Amino acid sequence: MGLELLDKIKLKASALKKTIVLPESHDKRVIKAAEILTKNKIVSVILLGNDEVIRNDAKRIGTELTGIRIIDPAKSEKLSDFTNIFFNLRKHKGIKIEQARTTILNDLFFGAMMVREGMADGSVAGSTAATADVIRAGILCVGMPEGISIVSSVFVMLLPDKTFSYADCAVVPNPDANQLADIAISTADNHYKITDEEANIAMLSFSTKRSAEHELLDKVIEATKIVREKRPDLNVDGELQFDTAIIDAIGQKKAPGSPVAGKANVLIFPDLNAGNIAYKITQRLGGAEAIGPLVQGLKKPCFDLSRGCSVDDIVSTASFAAVLS
Repeated sequence: MGLELLDKIKLKASALKKTIVLPESHDKRVIKAAEILTKNKIVSVILLGNDEVIRNDAKRIGTELTGIRIIDPAKSEKLSDFTNIFFNLRKHKGIKIEQARTTILNDLFFGAMMVREGMADGSVAGSTAATADVIRAGILCVGMPEGISIVSSVFVMLLPDKTFSYADCAVVPNPDANQLADIAISTADNHYKITDEEANIAMLSFSTKRSAEHELLDKVIEATKIVREKRPDLNVDGELQFDTAIIDAIGQKKAPGSPVAGKANVLIFPDLNAGNIAYKITQRLGGAEAIGPLVQGLKKPCFDLSRGCSVDDIVSTASFAAVLS
């Protein structure tokens, strides 16, 4: 699979006929990505912002907007409804109706509310907004599914002959055992949706099956137990070292009888230090293409982009949002 996965995801997205909202229409990369997504019939696109400004910007950069919907939150007939919904969601926190309206006028929140209300299947933002703002809009508007306690992220790591899912490498600095278990569950479910492969989840650490004794291992062992209790249908094992998880000969030697050792494709790191370092090493030294971070743990996709993202990155992320919606 590996590097062919992107093309497969785009084809799958096209067949699903989903709608993705792109809030940051003031970014020329977003407008160009909207054109590509529309012309290639990958998803239907909604741009948020002032119609005249967007069309003038598109004309300046030679971009065609045919088939793309443009919604101005300030003029939308949904502004009042969204304001009232958001007010009711947050009134227990003391929010006033005027504050709710101001918040919904923010394109990130308007887009997330469109996802909540089924007007779009997912949102993709972050080319100009901070990750924390994108995630906050998703949490407050879309919310988390029952049984999941944490919003996290996954990187899809594309190698020539294999695809791995790494988590969490971008959002949660030091998850506790329950959060780590939920990260594993979210990642496993998304890995299957993306690749059509059964998830083999390795809960990673610096030891294999108590080859060392340290309090840092306890969290990983406990998280593994929680995953098994919450989702007995999932194939999970831990604690495992990285080589034990992915190399069959080492897995058989260090963890004989493990259902995961040597064939892991979902790698769950104990904290953000380990995850972030690992994905960058895999990308920079291993030559993998890293897709992400894809935000997970929400009821529907509200995906974040790097502020240094390319047009192609936006197209790819929107395609993943469609498949995971």
